[in-house]
Amino acid sequence: MKLQLLIVFVLSLDKFPEKCHSTTESGKVLSITASTPEQVDILRNISSQFETVLWQPASPMHIMANSEVHLYVPGESVLTVTEQLESNQVTHSLMVENTEELIEVQTRNDSSDPRKSVSYYERYHSLEDIYFWINKTTTDYPNMVGLRLIGSSFEKRPLYVLKLSGKASNTPKKAIWIDCGIHAREWISPAFCLWFVDNCIKYYNENRDVTEMMDSMDIYVLPVMNPDGYRYTWTTKRMWRKNRSIHSNSGCVGVDLNRNFDANWCTSGASSNPCDDTYCGQYPESEPEAKAVANFLRSHKDTVKLYFSIHSYSQMLLFPYSCTHEQARNHDELHEMVRDAARDIQRYYQNHYKYGPGSKTIYLAPGGSDDWAYNLGIDYSFTFELQDRGQYGFLLPPSRIAKACKEGLMALKSISLKVIRKPQ
Repeated sequence: MKLQLLIVFVLSLDKFPEKCHSTTESGKVLSITASTPEQVDILRNISSQFETVLWQPASPMHIMANSEVHLYVPGESVLTVTEQLESNQVTHSLMVENTEELIEVQTRNDSSDPRKSVSYYERYHSLEDIYFWINKTTTDYPNMVGLRLIGSSFEKRPLYVLKLSGKASNTPKKAIWIDCGIHAREWISPAFCLWFVDNCIKYYNENRDVTEMMDSMDIYVLPVMNPDGYRYTWTTKRMWRKNRSIHSNSGCVGVDLNRNFDANWCTSGASSNPCDDTYCGQYPESEPEAKAVANFLRSHKDTVKLYFSIHSYSQMLLFPYSCTHEQARNHDELHEMVRDAARDIQRYYQNHYKYGPGSKTIYLAPGGSDDWAYNLGIDYSFTFELQDRGQYGFLLPPSRIAKACKEGLMALKSISLKVIRKPQ
């Protein structure tokens, strides 16, 4: 009851935010490829100016020759940026033409009542809607869904974890952890967590795989790990990535929560500049969101056997390490798991996912939650990058939610059931 009252209190504080609409011309996303070291320097410089936002890679330091870069350019800067690219003969093309139109589609009908629409899970929802959904889900299914408050964000919003349980056991069950929304702009990620919970509730005792998962393990789901940043993307800046913490020594806001864990913290691949999107924070777990997750997993390290962190975009199934080029101790087993999951997705949904260790599949990214969880002793730790590969990027239309979630669910079930069925 106390947790439910707290949800109501949060709703009364925040109310419902205005949707994130820009008053300027629509921005565009360019696909750019630098072919020489000089062009790389030019592109790194452009991506740090003109209010542009890197979509891929996450930081200018990762821009390399002959690697595709996805760059969001606000409407007022499109002409300047394209002129600079053309004058320096940097190859570029238009990837996303009208970002404002896509944002409008993403935020349309965001507050529908889940009791009145079968397509509730095929739309994106504001933070307030998600809190309402959490409250309703735990109230409607008290025997299957429990509620845990594991901490609060920098702006004091609650971090709620749902505990999904099937058949009761006389001994403590092993567990699966799933977190979504660590990066604010990756809206398909919280959408996946809602989809996953609904799928478990709907198909328990109906679908063999879902039933086996829930009977064999408890499943902890954190739908929005970065509530401050997520809400900010709805009200103010759709392309925001970090949390919203304030730093006494800088006017810039926010820390990249996926660079704030104690896994080769703030080494190559992270930034010590508070103004950068990959800012690692003042020290490991300096951010209350990262600290809350780390504390929960530390207190459950003997039971949590699988860790999943859901991201977007680029369609990848990743495992440790991202913070170093060293191989994980069970590299071959993890590689086989993601390979089989990617093949399943290809077979059933005709969609291609890359797979492998993060540092070799993408780039070095220290301070990640998956590497930290793995070093804690969770041997099966994964990061999923959901749809798509750049056609819409972070602005994936609601019409694509169902397929993206089905692909993620297939991979998650494939890996989890392998661990569950593994001889002890």
